[in-house]
Amino acid sequence: MAWEVFLWIIFFIINIALIASNLYQLDFQELSKIVCLSDLEADYMNPYESSSRINAVVVPEMVLHGLCSALLLFTGYWFMFLLTLPITIYNSMLYINRQHLIDVTEVFRYVDAEKKYRIAKLALYLFLFLLVVIRSVIAGKFSNVLEPFRPTNEDIDILSHVLEF
Repeated sequence: MAWEVFLWIIFFIINIALIASNLYQLDFQELSKIVCLSDLEADYMNPYESSSRINAVVVPEMVLHGLCSALLLFTGYWFMFLLTLPITIYNSMLYINRQHLIDVTEVFRYVDAEKKYRIAKLALYLFLFLLVVIRSVIAGKFSNVLEPFRPTNEDIDILSHVLEF
């Protein structure tokens, strides 16, 4: 049971990285003026620079997503694994067909499709983030690893006397 807390912490970190990677590629609020498909569509950035910056994070995101799916499979969390399976299969098909990178010459043709794909992935990653946070709390609540950090009755009594002022 103690390994479960650490496992959910690892899933939490992976999920944050996946969400950050998707936000880097989409950039809805122009987060510190990084490149994204929205900037390219609004003609704030040239296609070569935009494609090269997005392509730099595509493969690490695919690897991280595959790692997360493999960890879910090997640890027996079948429901969450089945949630990540469609994107894992789609990512592997894109990689095998060598269509995972954005082409500079055809970038404007696929901007809308790429945005929709990344928005769908972001929605899935946010849903997984919610599930990971809930499972982390449940795992931490029933774990003996966090026992030294739980307050005792004496600690609560001392805190209530301090708060009476």
